[in-house]
Amino acid sequence: MWIPTEHEKYGVVLASFRGTVQHGLPLEIGDTVQILEKCEGWYRGFVLKNPNAKGVFPSSYIHLKNAHIKNKGQFETVIPTEDSVITEMTSTLRDWGTMWKQLYVKSEGDLFHRLWHVMNEILDLRRQVLVGHLTHDRMKDVKQHITARLDWGNEQLGLDLVPRKDFSMVDPDDISVTELYRLMEHRHRKKETPVPASTHHLFVQMKSLMSSNLGEELEVFFSIYDSRENRPLSERFFVRLNKQGVPKSAEKTERQCTLFVDLGSGDLRKDVYIVVHIIRIGRMGAGEKKNVCSVQYRRPFGCAVVSIADLLTADCKDDHILKVYTCNTENEWYQIHENIIKKCNSRYNLSGSNTGLAVSLQLLHGDLEQIRREYMVLFTRGIAITKKLGFSTSSCQVSVCEMRNDLYITLERGEFEKGGKSVARNVEITVYLLDIDGQVLKGVVSAGSGEPGGDEYHSFVLYHNNSPRWAEQIKLPIPVDMFRGSHVRFEFRHCSTKEKGEKKLFGFSFIPLMQDDGRTLPDGTHELIVHKCEENANLQDSARYLKLPFSKANLPGNNQAVKSTKESFWITSFLCSTKLTQNGDMLDLLKWRAHPERINDSLTKLKEIDGSEIVKFLQDTLDTLFGILDENSQRYGLKVFDCLVHIINLLQDSKFQHFKPVMDTYIESHFAGALSYRDLIRVLKWYVDRIIDAEHQDHIQQVLKATEYIFKYIIQSRRLFSLATGGNNEEEFRCCIHELFMSIRFFLSQDNKGTSPITQTQAVFLRTFPAVYCELLKIFTVREVANFVRETLGSLPVLTQAECPLEAVKLQCIAKTVESQLYTNPESRCILLPVVLHLLQVHMREQRDLVMCARILSSMFSLIKKDNTEFSVTEEVPMIVESLLSVLLRTILEITNRPQPAGTALRLQFQDVTGEFVACLLALLRQMTDKHYQQLLESFTNKDDLRDFLLQIFTVFRILIRPEMFPKDWTVMRLVTNNVIITTVLYLSDALRKNFLNDKFDYKVWDSYFYLSVIFINQPCLQLEMFPPSKRKKILEKYGDMRVMMGCEIFSMWQNLGEHKLHFIPAMIGPFLEVTLVPQPDLRNVMIPIFHDMMDWEQRRSGNFKQVEAKLIDKLDSLMSEGKGDETYRELFNSIIPLFGPYPSLLKKIERETWRESGISLIATVTRLMERLLDYRDCMKLGEVDGKKIGCTVSLLNFYKTELNKEEMYIRYIHKLYDLHLKAQNYTEASYTLLLYDELLEWSERPLREFLSYPMQSEWQRKEYLHLSIIQNFDRGKCWENGIILCRELADQYEAYYDYRNLSKMRMMEASLYDKIMDQQRLEPEFFRVGFYGKKFPFFLRNKEFVCRGHDYERLEAFQQRMLNEFPQAIAMQHVNQPDETIFQAEAQYLQIYAVTPIPESQGVLQREGVPDNIKSFYKFNHIWRFRYDRPFHKGTKDKENEFKSLWVERTTLTLVQSLPGISRWFEVEKRELVEMSPLENAIEVMENKNLQLRSLISQCQARQMNNINPLTMCLNGVIDAAVNGGLTRYQEAFFVKDYMVNHPEDGEKIGRLRELMFEQAHILEYGLAVHEKFVPQDMRPLHKKLVDQFHLMKSSLGIQELPAYVRASPVHFTNGSPRTCRNSVPNAISPDGARVVARRSPLSYPAVNRYSSSSLSSQASNEVSNITGQSESSDEVFNMQPSPSTSSLSSNHSASPNVTSSAPSSARGSPLLSDKHKHSRENPCLSPRDRPCSAIYPNQQDTTQRTLPHQIDTSLPRSDPSISTPEKVVNPTTCNWSLDSAKEANSQISDTVGMLVSPPVPPRPPYPGSPARNLRSLSPVQMQRSPQKGTAPPFTPSPTECQSSGLVSNSPVLSGSYSSGISSLSRCSVSETSGIEAPPSERERDRDQALTTSTSSGSDELIRRENKTPPPYSVYERNNPRRPVPLPHSLSIPPNVDPPALPPKPHLQRPPTRTEPVPRPRPLPRKVSQL
Repeated sequence: MWIPTEHEKYGVVLASFRGTVQHGLPLEIGDTVQILEKCEGWYRGFVLKNPNAKGVFPSSYIHLKNAHIKNKGQFETVIPTEDSVITEMTSTLRDWGTMWKQLYVKSEGDLFHRLWHVMNEILDLRRQVLVGHLTHDRMKDVKQHITARLDWGNEQLGLDLVPRKDFSMVDPDDISVTELYRLMEHRHRKKETPVPASTHHLFVQMKSLMSSNLGEELEVFFSIYDSRENRPLSERFFVRLNKQGVPKSAEKTERQCTLFVDLGSGDLRKDVYIVVHIIRIGRMGAGEKKNVCSVQYRRPFGCAVVSIADLLTADCKDDHILKVYTCNTENEWYQIHENIIKKCNSRYNLSGSNTGLAVSLQLLHGDLEQIRREYMVLFTRGIAITKKLGFSTSSCQVSVCEMRNDLYITLERGEFEKGGKSVARNVEITVYLLDIDGQVLKGVVSAGSGEPGGDEYHSFVLYHNNSPRWAEQIKLPIPVDMFRGSHVRFEFRHCSTKEKGEKKLFGFSFIPLMQDDGRTLPDGTHELIVHKCEENANLQDSARYLKLPFSKANLPGNNQAVKSTKESFWITSFLCSTKLTQNGDMLDLLKWRAHPERINDSLTKLKEIDGSEIVKFLQDTLDTLFGILDENSQRYGLKVFDCLVHIINLLQDSKFQHFKPVMDTYIESHFAGALSYRDLIRVLKWYVDRIIDAEHQDHIQQVLKATEYIFKYIIQSRRLFSLATGGNNEEEFRCCIHELFMSIRFFLSQDNKGTSPITQTQAVFLRTFPAVYCELLKIFTVREVANFVRETLGSLPVLTQAECPLEAVKLQCIAKTVESQLYTNPESRCILLPVVLHLLQVHMREQRDLVMCARILSSMFSLIKKDNTEFSVTEEVPMIVESLLSVLLRTILEITNRPQPAGTALRLQFQDVTGEFVACLLALLRQMTDKHYQQLLESFTNKDDLRDFLLQIFTVFRILIRPEMFPKDWTVMRLVTNNVIITTVLYLSDALRKNFLNDKFDYKVWDSYFYLSVIFINQPCLQLEMFPPSKRKKILEKYGDMRVMMGCEIFSMWQNLGEHKLHFIPAMIGPFLEVTLVPQPDLRNVMIPIFHDMMDWEQRRSGNFKQVEAKLIDKLDSLMSEGKGDETYRELFNSIIPLFGPYPSLLKKIERETWRESGISLIATVTRLMERLLDYRDCMKLGEVDGKKIGCTVSLLNFYKTELNKEEMYIRYIHKLYDLHLKAQNYTEASYTLLLYDELLEWSERPLREFLSYPMQSEWQRKEYLHLSIIQNFDRGKCWENGIILCRELADQYEAYYDYRNLSKMRMMEASLYDKIMDQQRLEPEFFRVGFYGKKFPFFLRNKEFVCRGHDYERLEAFQQRMLNEFPQAIAMQHVNQPDETIFQAEAQYLQIYAVTPIPESQGVLQREGVPDNIKSFYKFNHIWRFRYDRPFHKGTKDKENEFKSLWVERTTLTLVQSLPGISRWFEVEKRELVEMSPLENAIEVMENKNLQLRSLISQCQARQMNNINPLTMCLNGVIDAAVNGGLTRYQEAFFVKDYMVNHPEDGEKIGRLRELMFEQAHILEYGLAVHEKFVPQDMRPLHKKLVDQFHLMKSSLGIQELPAYVRASPVHFTNGSPRTCRNSVPNAISPDGARVVARRSPLSYPAVNRYSSSSLSSQASNEVSNITGQSESSDEVFNMQPSPSTSSLSSNHSASPNVTSSAPSSARGSPLLSDKHKHSRENPCLSPRDRPCSAIYPNQQDTTQRTLPHQIDTSLPRSDPSISTPEKVVNPTTCNWSLDSAKEANSQISDTVGMLVSPPVPPRPPYPGSPARNLRSLSPVQMQRSPQKGTAPPFTPSPTECQSSGLVSNSPVLSGSYSSGISSLSRCSVSETSGIEAPPSERERDRDQALTTSTSSGSDELIRRENKTPPPYSVYERNNPRRPVPLPHSLSIPPNVDPPALPPKPHLQRPPTRTEPVPRPRPLPRKVSQL
């Protein structure tokens, strides 16, 4: 039976549990669980990280822990009873763990590894805390370290700042808001600006000396040296090295490590150095023999220096190798370090290239105690402390704890005589310290820290130097009691270098350490007398020489005792002592009883004594003063008081403030002046009474500064007196104190000017007065002291001068009063509170001293929270509310609306003040109860005051909600703020309902209330969905979801409004909509009825809700773009089913109304808008600009234009789309986009407001700017033709305004664009059809198909990879068939991609002769509406012998909603047409294309005199070889047999046409062979001969013995010769619009453009070509068809249409036979790219690059008219009507216009009967005479590259395969540019007549389609321009009714002389820009 647990509530999982039992709960090791029930070894409960999943688990898997239980029962909360730091560590590490893994996923490796190390460090520290073996101090350090690491990690991960107190997290409910703010601010400031340490220490460790010439022991001395002052700053650190250069005592670390302590920040300068002196111990000369002398001398070796500033950048201990230098002469040794620092290179040099001193150096920061804690290892293993010379000066403080008595002596220099020797002496000094008895003191002579002191010290020896300079420092740490009578003796010896090596004494000096009067040896340099002495015995009795003079400074002038004064010895002494003085005046004062007569002088001189001397003897000095006061108070009372004041004020100095505790200790423990209080009170009162009359206030101000300690002495003296006398004279004492305060109050009450001395004295007293409270409380009661304070502060004058400094001091005094012990007592607080509140109110009302006011208020509210008794809440809170609430609100309003200061420090102060006032307001409101709110509201006497108060507090609350109010990681503070706000609002909403409703309705108050509620709900800190689960759980447990609470309050208040709701329609629609966008189901359901209400009331008022709709749509856009809203939100409006409980959706509510139709329409519109906005928002979250972003923006832009007609939003999204295009470098699309806005403007002077980035300007100026921007982008996008149109329009405007300057610039720009058209290359873009299928695609793509314009150089593989990258979840479809409904409805993404071929609209330009390829290339790939894709298939039984019999082609034509290029790179397919081409039609098309290709190659070859004729060779070889081996024969077998003609009688005309094409091809081949023979190289003659022989075989196979007359006689017209040479060539005998119209009865045929050649057909001839050129033809298997046994290529498996090949979906090039399992595989490419087989001679080098256009030759082949509908394209069976005679006749007719042909006549393609060849003159474009320069062209021989780029090899739109095939085995799926179909004669005649006047479209079906089509929102229509026609880009419009003119449209054609009437060239009609 399951029993609820009592104590077993909380545990940790010891081992993982899979939970495989029934109701089992899976557990992972380390999880914490809360236990609910137990049963026989099992627990039931849940894991704390997922409380919703409950289950059972074994009790043996759980380690139980103690815990507290809150809210025991169903909703109980368990809190573990462990150290709060441990709890925080555990929860924080859990949160970090999840985020840490995400860092790895996001590739943030640096933070990932740093966080990993910190987490491990915290875990180690956690173990130390849990073990519990740490000392108290160590535990404190560990916790501090843990919290620092936790804060660092939280900051790095963007988590919240945790308020802590004593390392533990603080519950905001347990402290006041002001205290919480201070904690947060303290931690924030600590995080932002760490306080730099003022004390620093240098760690030094001697490692070794590396040198090649060692062999002697060394002594190394480290010191810190100030090069600016040329003096050492520290003692020396002394290390002994052995002969190997390593420390002698390696096991004693204190002998090799030291810490230079107490360096100030000023010591870390560039000119402060670490100086190292190295002394060797050995022979006198470094090169002497070992046996010369056995005595060891100290001799100079080397020196090294390093700047201490260089160590500032090193964070850890690094080994430094210091270079060691030696001096050139030993005389310079004493200043070698200075020479090295000053870089006097001539005085020193390196001791050796490989000599270096290895040391470890590290700077440590912080006080010494902190260093001891942080680097405990250093101190536990032993380290020497090297002190500074003198007291530590860190922060200019003299430490009271530092007890020192060190005498430092520096051996400076000496002057000695030769002593009868011929050379100078080798002088060594021996130093001894002797006591008063003449005994040598043991162990007190120290060469430096690191080594113990010795009995004596030997200086180093300078060789043969009678004026040696040592500069050696020694330290004498002498006990204080040994100082008197002690002296230092210096013995001088000559060190011989002879074998004996004796040291011979020749003199000595000495100096006493203390003078006879008790003063110590003064600091400074002393010149000592060198006394002659040659026997050591003479020095045994010190009494004998102590009587001698020791210094030349005090040597009598007539003293003959000294034989020679030439010899001298100089030393420098420095005493650092806390007990000894060198000041005689100090000694006179301390010995006042010995000399009573000097008391006056001594007291007077005390003020002149240095402060450091006074604080040394502080206790003795104070005893002396009070002793003198007790001895004779009448005589010395005033002077003693002044001296006491001087000493007290001395301790106020920052340098000596650490001695205050010494004085406090003295007062408490050592002070014995029981009678002193009378004299102190008397003198103090005497001074106070004379304040008003005194002229000079300086001394009185000094007295008042010392008031605190004077009162301490007074109170302590009185207490001592009371103890001694049993409380006698109590009344007298009280009376004296009252009289003293009366005097004080009197002088404080004086009203003076702010700058008067008395005012300054008043300020001095007020600064020290609060410190007196604690002393008074030792004798007086709390109420008595409070009254003293109240009366004293109340006596201050009320000053009206705001600038008076006394006002600020008053507040400081109040602040200290509030923070004092006196104010903490409720009994005294009720007395002081009125005074405090009054002063605060005055200052805050006048906005003065706000920083101090905030400090006072914070302290007040902290006390109220701490002392939360009934008294404080009931009595104090109402007083504060009455006095300060209103002024506090006004203050917050004013300081937040005030501009922030510019300075950083001022800005921080400004922010601090704002935050503190906010915290005070929150603390006050949180303390208020129902009763307080009731009293507050009743205190307002009229409605206006209440209205102002409500407006004020609502405004303040809105300010508090601002994101910038608190730092972003202050979530704790924000939640407290929100909790207070919602509590207050709930109280105030009743007042709003009661006082401002019905007839008293006030819109402003209600509006402020609603606005506050809305921004409250939308705060980021309340969006719980964005938080981690643990954080969300904590917030919900503590505060609940405050958004829902506020939403319910909004709903309640809205329902109370009644008819006043109309005031808030439509103003509140946007704010309320913003609330519904919060993804909280309960909140949304509460808010939905409000929208229904709004629509209902608006319907009642105006009969519609247009305002609601407009506001709703505008707000939706702005809110969704900010990232709000989700998919569920859309359903909230649209769904009929209730989503979240009992509340119906908005649509459901609307359906019950009478106005439901318009309401439902609104909901539908809003839903569609939301779909697009949600897609737009999701796309914008992506990083780079891609097609999704652009497509989504286009969709939204269209929606605003067409459905919503929101012009401003439309324009905004135009510019968003424009920016996206610019970012993606889609310059052409950017131009078209900006043109949309340009079209909305007219050339008028109407002023336009500032909008987006446009300034205020006229409409003309803005349109001009737009035109220039568009032209610039068209230029960058190489769409120069469109730029020219805009240039002309702009030029017309300039011309109309006579702005010739800009007109000239515009004409030059237009000319430059023409030049670029002719000179620069343009890449041919690829076009791809993309289908997006499945519900997972965005709305604007879902189940739609698009045609996309590829990027430069982008082929199919690259495009499909890009699409898959944009849609990483998409599945690539491996077939081209239309998907079924299951794919449409699938919850997935399917992509179907294949290449398509564009169908150009501008056939007139493309078919016009002489137009350069550079121009034609633009019309081939621009303004494209239609695209084509072909798929071959077999219908019926496939004939294995001849596959052409059953091979059909399925041709799909896609029509877009807008032409490409346009405002996007892709547009949706609007119409899809499917036709089937019969095998015969396909054969005709293939033959036409191949004939055109042959014509083109022959024309190019003969016109340009090409040296390299390989392309023509290959093409001839391919056609002839295929024909001979059965190519044409297969056609004959398939279509010319009797069976076919009988079964297909309707195809008679087509069969005739095919026969004509065969004959035509034969004639072209014959002509081509003639041209080929003329240009063929000698080495290819055999091939040519073979081709001729095979050609005869081909003719015979066709049954052609002689070509028909009409074929032989007609010249071949080559349509695309050189642009220059062909300008006067014979025009093609086709229809004037360039399209041959063939009437076909089969509805399955459809003309198109052939981009690819027929397949590669192998033959022996082609192999020979391959052998010649070294290349081989490439071909791919297209369809898996079995080749026929015939050698003909017609049945080859290489015979698929290249168009089909290009768009075939699989790696098998379009095979439909792929298995199902591969159809949607992502591993396979989407669709295989077009194959572009390499030619036999030139491999396709442009396979990975795009084709370039300017050099393309075969681009002007005219295409069929794409505007002719399919049913019209039927074949008209006729016979050919041209012959040799007719050709001659034609030539005679046009001989006056056409120049001579440069080649023998080749028959053109035969026109049909009814072809207007006879009317060629009238139908051809008017010719004009060209200049000789333009009329002829030099011979041109293209390079192989040029041939390849010309499109004749593999890149031609007609021929992209090899040249080995004449006809394709598959149906040719395209028609070449000149191929087409002709209309019946009657129709052609009508069209011809119309063509003379207007260029009308020949496609009536297409015309009807476009006329009936709804124009897109960015169409361009025709308009008549009164000045000149300005055509606009064609792709912006629906194709017009007239053929678009070629660009540029101004060919200056002249009428031929034979013509009587010129036919005018149609000018482009002017366009009218469409308007909204």
